[in-house]
Amino acid sequence: MTRIALPATIDDAPDASRPLLEAVKTSLGSVPNLFRITANSPAALAGYLELNGALSKGTLPAATRERIALAVAQRNGCAYCLSAHSYIAQNLAKLDEAEIMANRKGGSTDPKAAAAVRFAVALVEARGSVSEAELSAVKLAGYSDAQIVEIIAHVALNTLTNYLNEALGTPVDFPAVTRDVA
Repeated sequence: MTRIALPATIDDAPDASRPLLEAVKTSLGSVPNLFRITANSPAALAGYLELNGALSKGTLPAATRERIALAVAQRNGCAYCLSAHSYIAQNLAKLDEAEIMANRKGGSTDPKAAAAVRFAVALVEARGSVSEAELSAVKLAGYSDAQIVEIIAHVALNTLTNYLNEALGTPVDFPAVTRDVA
């Protein structure tokens, strides 16, 4: 059960959020609960959508973005985001189950992607205060300065949604994934 209002329909959302939710519905075919609960603040919803849209135009591959989302959700213990990003990783980014589990454990079966995921995990665990060695490792893996900034921005964006969902009790509306990893 949510801890604040979860608009049941687009019409139940604040007026300023309605066109944003309509755009989400047009893009995705539905309005997942993350967007519904964030719609309580039109400013927060607009900010999330704008940053998400801008980062989707960056240079990190979609699969790497999903790998980062999975690793961050696992570290932050967000059941909603683990479920949503597991679904997206499998169905849109076409990652297999072994890769998804590797991402959740903080790595990847792809050496370059593994460096990005490890860096993302280091960012979460150190709250941004990564070591010179951790920064060097992601550079040595072939990531540009721009891509390093994008990795950091993806960690921030995913941390935002993790915190929203965990703090507010957003109901999972994707196939549920357990937080446990073997």
